[in-house]
Amino acid sequence: MAFLLFCFIFFPVVAQPQPTSFIFNGFNTSESKLTLDGASTISRPSGALKLTNKSSYTIGHAFYSEPIQILMDNSSSSSSFSTTFVLVIVPSSSGRGGHGLAFTLSPSKQFPGAAAKHYMGIFSPENDGSPSNYIFAVEFDTVNGYNNAVDSDGNHVGININGMYSNVSRPAYYFIDNTDRTEDMVLESGDPIQAWIEYDGKFVNVTICPLNVSKPSKPLISYAVDLTPFVQETMYVGFSASTGEKSSSHFILGWSFSTNGTAPPLDVSELPMAPSKEKVGSSPDRRVIGLIAALSTVTVLLLGILFYFTLYKRNIWFENLEDWELDCPHRFRYKDLYTATKGFNQSEIIGVGGFATVYKGVLPTTGTEVAVKKITQTQTQTQSSIKGVREFVAEIESLGRLRHKNLVYLQGWCKQKNDLLLIYDYIPNGSLHSLLFHHKQSFVLSWEQRFNIIKGIAAGLVYLHEEWELVVVHRDVKSSNVLIDADMNVRLGDFGLARLYDHGTDWHTTNVVGTIGYIAPELARNGKASTSSDVFAYGVLLLEIVSGRKPVDSRSFFLVDWVIECHQMGRVLDAIDPKLDSGYVVEEVKLVLLLGLLCCHPKPGIRPSMRKIVRYLNGDEHLPSIDNWESFDSRDGIYSMFLGTISSRSITKSYPTSSSIGGILDPRFRLISTH
Repeated sequence: MAFLLFCFIFFPVVAQPQPTSFIFNGFNTSESKLTLDGASTISRPSGALKLTNKSSYTIGHAFYSEPIQILMDNSSSSSSFSTTFVLVIVPSSSGRGGHGLAFTLSPSKQFPGAAAKHYMGIFSPENDGSPSNYIFAVEFDTVNGYNNAVDSDGNHVGININGMYSNVSRPAYYFIDNTDRTEDMVLESGDPIQAWIEYDGKFVNVTICPLNVSKPSKPLISYAVDLTPFVQETMYVGFSASTGEKSSSHFILGWSFSTNGTAPPLDVSELPMAPSKEKVGSSPDRRVIGLIAALSTVTVLLLGILFYFTLYKRNIWFENLEDWELDCPHRFRYKDLYTATKGFNQSEIIGVGGFATVYKGVLPTTGTEVAVKKITQTQTQTQSSIKGVREFVAEIESLGRLRHKNLVYLQGWCKQKNDLLLIYDYIPNGSLHSLLFHHKQSFVLSWEQRFNIIKGIAAGLVYLHEEWELVVVHRDVKSSNVLIDADMNVRLGDFGLARLYDHGTDWHTTNVVGTIGYIAPELARNGKASTSSDVFAYGVLLLEIVSGRKPVDSRSFFLVDWVIECHQMGRVLDAIDPKLDSGYVVEEVKLVLLLGLLCCHPKPGIRPSMRKIVRYLNGDEHLPSIDNWESFDSRDGIYSMFLGTISSRSITKSYPTSSSIGGILDPRFRLISTH
């Protein structure tokens, strides 16, 4: 009994991690609190922590001397932490330097056998990528070329776990004044850069900006990860840096850290001055300088002429920027996209649409797989189309801010002559349409997968309709625009027909747009798209997922009419996809079929909102009974009657653009040339 009482009283106290918090506004008095290794020193009298100098193939480490308790509750979860520091990377005066530095969580302050260059003094070719490393790092890399034969300009920030391959990386930039406008940064500029790394148990957020700029409200990287499997109970925190054939001096001017809330803010006034660019060799003779300057001027002029007659005239790499393009989401360089897609080679095509071709690419700067949608304006378009293009760019600026786990993420864009290029995450499993109808026969989506897909689409539409700053009416919800990632999670894409308006207001259009089989009946009467018309398309999609049958086919089969007829005959379960065999939950299938019919009701006011639909799917509310179907003769067909009232010339069709990417394709690129 005494032993049990002892455990009850003392065990909770033992299981809790001890909070750690420290701050260094300069490092002149911090020798006893830091462990320095390799080339690392504290510069005197400034007090800057110098990880490496201009020497080649050097490694430097600097760690907080005491271990930090990271795991808590018997290693069931990891503690949150927050850190901020000011870094300076000064290349040698001979040119571009290398290779970068990394903030590191490690089970040890020592890295036996660690290599320089791209391994940053943390890993070696033998242990790179090993799960037994238990190392978390955020790299500030200035040289690209890891696992490649040739080094190139890097200038990116990445999150690495157990190896130098970044789980996620971004070019170095920051967001300006609480907007989505970005400003590029050069990590090895020699100017001080402040970085924040924050982990709350679910996300790692990394933010950077110049020292004289306030912390941006939006992070450069927000990466969803649970670090529990990748760390040990106690870890050491610090920095590692290395050089290679190219060298730089890597400095830390100040550093604070905390496992108990936000890291203490640094006092900028107390930080050491940023070191000046290091000089190599003695000063050359003035006559030599004059000769070099003259030769350089002639060389620049010749190169300028060569550039004009080759690159500009041929217009391969040139990007013509206009004032109205400057406020859009992150812009990619055309030459990077050209390289990523192997020169837009036909072998890299993963989808073709009405005015767009989608290519798979690998970005040369980060090695990230992306999908590049290339939208080409036809030569018949005139200056009257410029206004439409400008409006399209404004829409990209808005839609590019959409952030939800069930939506395709727009990474950025690029404009080259008459081509508009949109860059998205690459989705490997393709579209729901391809998995339902065109996948190999041995593969069948299980009912559990289908039910999760149904819930995921609903969650994405709730965000569009109610949770974002504007109301987004998708106007083209269909199976070919629902993408499935490697973990069978849903991503709704292709916002080419989407329209935005303020909450509490209505939006009207005179064009009936969408895809036959998913268009709500009221659109034929008033041309008004709304969230309710999205709900209708979602209802058709529910019936499609359960039945494994397309909304319409060449034999005048209309899925909505057929399921209504099954329901009226008391045999609604006859609509289940035969490929499911008996592997489904009857109550869930029946719920989805009846919910699909409710969403497809010809009266928009009877259809539920997407938030209500989510409650039905989660079992938080019971589905109401479906009335008034008897007033429609199923032999005539509700949807078939509706189709008879629409002229095919009045519909702007939506073209499926890819089985691997849902993008944003503006309908005006079609309407300008067809109407």
